[in-house]
Amino acid sequence: MTQTVTVRVPAKVNVQLAVGGARPDGFHDLANVFLAVGLYDEVSVTPADELRVTCEGPDAAQVPLDRTNLAARAALELARRYGLDPAVHLHITKDIPVAGGMAGGSADGAGALLACDTLWGTNASREELLDICAELGSDVPFSLVGGAALGTGRGEMLRPLEVGGTFHWVFAMAERGLSTPAVFREFDRMNEGLRVPEPVASQDLLDALAKGDAGALARTVSNDLQPAALSLFPELAGTLAAGRAAGALAALVSGSGPTTAHLAPDEETARTIGRELLASGTCRTVRVTRSPAPGATVLG
Repeated sequence: MTQTVTVRVPAKVNVQLAVGGARPDGFHDLANVFLAVGLYDEVSVTPADELRVTCEGPDAAQVPLDRTNLAARAALELARRYGLDPAVHLHITKDIPVAGGMAGGSADGAGALLACDTLWGTNASREELLDICAELGSDVPFSLVGGAALGTGRGEMLRPLEVGGTFHWVFAMAERGLSTPAVFREFDRMNEGLRVPEPVASQDLLDALAKGDAGALARTVSNDLQPAALSLFPELAGTLAAGRAAGALAALVSGSGPTTAHLAPDEETARTIGRELLASGTCRTVRVTRSPAPGATVLG
């Protein structure tokens, strides 16, 4: 019987995204407070004659199926390090929005890496898996780890954070995507000639997470990329306003956008916010979920 390994991997929201100026290598130093949320992709890996990628689920047509896909790149890099033939079929079942600022592609890379490690029995250390993740992209290490973490450097150096309770979220998906590189370019354009401060995590925000205090978290969430995302996609301002009007404690663009994240005081209010956001006509669809969520997990 052909063996298949399936890994479930979560989306993320950035409750703080502090962005420094552009570095000589083109990246930006970040203070990036990640929370994994209960929206998941699944990546299944099966032995095959050659490496191939397939995908199903919402917006699957937008997912590249060649070797630029982070899932394929993860399989190729692990195989290279262990002298293996990367002949696997990678099947991605999407539930995380595509090009939505919730690290769906990064999640698929982390999921494929753990699935291939399990299938091939490479027994790579956690440190090596995280090293490969960092090579693949700034958000990929957190997709592997999950929970909550502070990402520094370009976001790939992680420090786990304590979370003292459950936070309830509504995510509003936009009618189109936004390119992360384009949002960073707009950030650079908007800050040209200005002194961009060094990114530092907010201690008040970290304390709010540790206490599980949604009200305190709402007062401290921030996203330095939000002005750039709104500049490229002005309609998002209407979605943010609709969420606040419906009872959200805070509303912000998730990462580079265009998904917007609306923090609710409880699950019932979250469902009300979701219904009112849909009725407002300012978004394509909504998802109600909670955080934190576990990182990449082998299902079988």
